[in-house]
Amino acid sequence: MNVSKECRTINHRPAIMLVILLGVVSLFADVTYEGARSITGPFLALLGANAAIVGFVSGFGELIGYGIRLLSGYFADRTGRYWGITILGYVINLIAVPCLALAGTWQIAALLMICERAGKGVRTPVRDVMLSHATSEMGRGWGFALHEALDQVGAMLGPLIVAGILFFRGTYRTGFAVLLLPAVLAICVLVTAALLYPRPRGLEPAAPPMHAEGFSKIYKLYLAAMALVAAGYADFPLIAFHFQKSQAVPGEWIPIFYAVAMGVDAISALIFGRFFDRKGIAALIVSVAVSAFFAPLVLFGGFFMSLSGMILWGVGMGAQESVMRAAVAGMVPAEKRGMAYGLFNTGYGIFWFLGSALMGYLYGLSIIWMVAFSMLSQFASIPLLSLVRGKIKTMQLTGDQ
Repeated sequence: MNVSKECRTINHRPAIMLVILLGVVSLFADVTYEGARSITGPFLALLGANAAIVGFVSGFGELIGYGIRLLSGYFADRTGRYWGITILGYVINLIAVPCLALAGTWQIAALLMICERAGKGVRTPVRDVMLSHATSEMGRGWGFALHEALDQVGAMLGPLIVAGILFFRGTYRTGFAVLLLPAVLAICVLVTAALLYPRPRGLEPAAPPMHAEGFSKIYKLYLAAMALVAAGYADFPLIAFHFQKSQAVPGEWIPIFYAVAMGVDAISALIFGRFFDRKGIAALIVSVAVSAFFAPLVLFGGFFMSLSGMILWGVGMGAQESVMRAAVAGMVPAEKRGMAYGLFNTGYGIFWFLGSALMGYLYGLSIIWMVAFSMLSQFASIPLLSLVRGKIKTMQLTGDQ
């Protein structure tokens, strides 16, 4: 017992520092690609793309990005090369953004958007595995939430930087070019973190083995529930396209609306992260029940109703990006965590793609149908999440692994 306590004392500070460093990397990275994503919808429209194309490109980019996570997580488990895979992913993810300044057609812009998502797919599950090791002692809900909060500071600053460029008569291309600076800073901090903490798995105390051939039923139910949430959660490029087409929100305000949502995301992540550490899956159930109402507000409202909808959209994103990832770590053994995160993100991404493509199509037919699909898909996840919560409680009471 004394040895265990001593090990925890030794590991606690490096663990917190790694979470903070990875959070700073995400801060600069999000300035880069979230700043870009705040204008990619209107940029594609400017280059001649319609709503169906915008929905398809954003959804297909997510599909590719999430699909790659399965391979990335598998290779991370097999090779243990966490940092090499993570650095490669960040480089691809970030360099694609300033290259958008050179895109002359919507096809080239779409290809770069897909490359950006692919790079994120390479590095995300491996980074989450490292975070799962670093947050084991500080509370995974809070640890992932702290990382997400730093992440969303960047996601808020990026759109504001782009909005400032547009306000002073700059173009979309100028905005993409300026984002090269935070991209370089993110890569520099990432390399520093890799040099300081080369073996993240050593930050988590050894746990009793979880005996299972495959993944648990709880994990599979959880994957199904979050797939429904993903299918019904409209991606921002499609929302921005609607703002521009309907003129409910002036063009120069669109990045600001996105920045507001990212600020709410950061606060929501911290709140729901603490909530998760105390109440578990109930945190996700509450967040889904609240955030599902973003769709009618965003798509039926004027300026202020749309702003309210973006706030609810940010609440849901904050909970999903922190609690959703934290929950996975407790459902699988450490040696399978890379594969678990990769598989989870692949399933999530497939349904995000299908939902985005369908919502883009429904938007062209009837906004009412799009809103109905978005809300029904998200509410359908609540019974499954409740079942997951019940099974976890039963497992804790019986001591089953």
